[in-house]
Amino acid sequence: MEFNIRPVVPEDMTGLLDLIRELAQFELLEHEMQATEETLRNSFFGPQPVAGAFLARSGDHLAGYAIYFFTFSSFVGRPGIWLDDLYVRPQFRSQRLGQALLRAVARIGAERNCGRFEWTALNWNDKAIEFYKKIGAQTMDQWVLLRLDAAGLQKVARTESFD
Repeated sequence: MEFNIRPVVPEDMTGLLDLIRELAQFELLEHEMQATEETLRNSFFGPQPVAGAFLARSGDHLAGYAIYFFTFSSFVGRPGIWLDDLYVRPQFRSQRLGQALLRAVARIGAERNCGRFEWTALNWNDKAIEFYKKIGAQTMDQWVLLRLDAAGLQKVARTESFD
């Protein structure tokens, strides 16, 4: 099967949002879904873009996507690239589309001289973890992912002391 992978354009936001919803359903995280076409458009194309994305098609059919953004490592002393999402619709899996999307993001990182390419995978997604290990990715078992949601972020921003 032939796939066309290209950077997203503003007109892609409806289809991209549909794919993001599918990923949220697959990951059992629909309750965390807050993205809208407007927030996506602003994040990719607003006055201060914060992320990039690739969209994959097979003919007229949306097949998958990858979203990335840049990080920084003081230890490495240069930027890194973070893969936020990699999703391929079930009917297009096992056709190397995931590899092609991952490679597209890796090329952006290589062009920008990134020192790291990082992402997370859900611990129950054995197929994804196996795929990532096969390409040479290492699990960072000594690190714990921490997160504040938007409300927590606002609270910390307003807090004088954490005692």
